[in-house]
Amino acid sequence: MAAVNLGLPRSARASGEPRVDGRPDVPGLLDRHGRVARDLRVSVTEKCSLRCTYCMPEEGLPAIPRDELLTPVEIARLVGIGVHDLGIREVRFTGGEPLMRADLAEIIGLTRAAAPAIDISITTNGIGLDHRLPALVAAGLDRVNISLDTVDREHFAELTRRDRLPAVFAGIAAAHDAGLTPLKLNAVMMRQTLAGAPDLLAWALEHGCRLRFIEQMPLDADHTWLRENMISAEELLAVLRTRFDLVEVGRDDPSAPAEEWLVDGGPSTVGIIASVTRSFCAACDRTRITAEGTVRSCLFGDDETDLRSLLRGGADDAEIARWWRGAMWNKQSGHGMERAGFVPPVRSMGAIGG
Repeated sequence: MAAVNLGLPRSARASGEPRVDGRPDVPGLLDRHGRVARDLRVSVTEKCSLRCTYCMPEEGLPAIPRDELLTPVEIARLVGIGVHDLGIREVRFTGGEPLMRADLAEIIGLTRAAAPAIDISITTNGIGLDHRLPALVAAGLDRVNISLDTVDREHFAELTRRDRLPAVFAGIAAAHDAGLTPLKLNAVMMRQTLAGAPDLLAWALEHGCRLRFIEQMPLDADHTWLRENMISAEELLAVLRTRFDLVEVGRDDPSAPAEEWLVDGGPSTVGIIASVTRSFCAACDRTRITAEGTVRSCLFGDDETDLRSLLRGGADDAEIARWWRGAMWNKQSGHGMERAGFVPPVRSMGAIGG
């Protein structure tokens, strides 16, 4: 297969058809460790309206040429194959920032037509969502997850390198008004915002949002992540408990990334996605497609399988599904951050898709 441009200073090559030695003849996205992927994440762009320090370099990621991005028709076809042939149950569009795609409503509408019963959501920073939401909902959008790391405007501007917090608040309000519930907020735990974590939780409770804190992972484009500087789930809980009574309730679904805590006796909860210190790799059910059309079986694995060349080379759905199954069969067992020789992936989070 042809080389795949990852939109990064360093590039990787898509492999040939993955080997499937020992794979049972089953239709789903089974891997060698017995996990089955049913949750699809599709990145639609590397572009973003923010420059979060844990994700993007200050100058942004190198642009992906337009003709190397999947088209709305190609995205919808892959989702259709995933749903009808491979057992996918939900799809989330990510970026970069998915709202940077002017044709996002077309992507959602074609996806809805290809898979009418699928749950469709986006992960967004919320900037411009208030203007785009009516068209997205009309196209078939079910839910949104909005990234919000702090409600302190100065800290927000420092972390994202943009003074856009009021625009995020407008996006959240629009999602509420549109009835897109449950409305989830994602907050990456950072040293400079830790003291404000209780304020963020209080804001989320007041505005009817389900807040989930996420341990920072080594996926920053500047490669400055150090485990000893990371805010762990335990450190965060200690800070939150200075204001709230928290009782652990765990996970309803073993594949759900967030562990939940009741806040002040409930019914509201706060979630923590402790990807580093409380790994949930053993129950992972995700498969990812990059903006250039490669399957990425693991967030931390650089192996990618090129489906775009198949789409544009006349392959039928059965062949594409076979390659996709092979890519997932070879998924690694876990991210490996606990090992001394751990090496972060070449792509940053902004280039992979959340």
